[in-house]
Amino acid sequence: MKQIFLVEDDKEIAKNLNRLLSTEGFTIVHASTQKEAFFMIAKGRYDLALVDISLPDGNGFAVCTEIKQTQNIPVIFLTASGDEASVVTGLNMGADDYITKPFRPRELAARIENALRKYGSTPSTFDICDVHVDVANGVVKKDGKEVFLSALEYRLLLVFVNNPRSIITRDRLLDEVWDASGEFVNNNTLTVYIKRLREKIEDDPADPRIILTVHGTGYRLGGKYVSE
Repeated sequence: MKQIFLVEDDKEIAKNLNRLLSTEGFTIVHASTQKEAFFMIAKGRYDLALVDISLPDGNGFAVCTEIKQTQNIPVIFLTASGDEASVVTGLNMGADDYITKPFRPRELAARIENALRKYGSTPSTFDICDVHVDVANGVVKKDGKEVFLSALEYRLLLVFVNNPRSIITRDRLLDEVWDASGEFVNNNTLTVYIKRLREKIEDDPADPRIILTVHGTGYRLGGKYVSE
């Protein structure tokens, strides 16, 4: 499991982030002050850092500098909404991305996955059954032949690819589709998109092996990613 180093002094935000990122398959190591962060940077190795700019005994800029000097990992700043000067300073110091508070949980998860992928910490290609997904180039192939997906179909597939061992609820899928399309999508529409996606990537859409239905909950990947 990928380990995220979280530097955040707000206990409630830290608690919510821990809950969210744990469900995404990450483990969290938390520091609440600059001093504590320095100690934990020297002590451990991490895959990505989420750093709040404002800390009670210092700031996230110093933490970012320390991380970049000792570990080759992406750093994402958590910053107050509209604090443009802090954002620019952070990016100039080597931060890889930033997200403003209050942030949308799914957007944060997507930014984390993107940052990890750029550093080679998550695979840029993915194979399940006879389907090959090249995330870096946005190409999907089945039996070696390219499959053309709509933007929403591809976004749905990426949700499963990025969470291969998780059950994805319909509510979460609705959030993901909404974020991607910017238009209203209801439960009936989601069912239609799942059906279309299966028709393009499954050998037998009526008996799917790749996108499995978890009755009463949602969906999950099949193949080697679920116990028989």
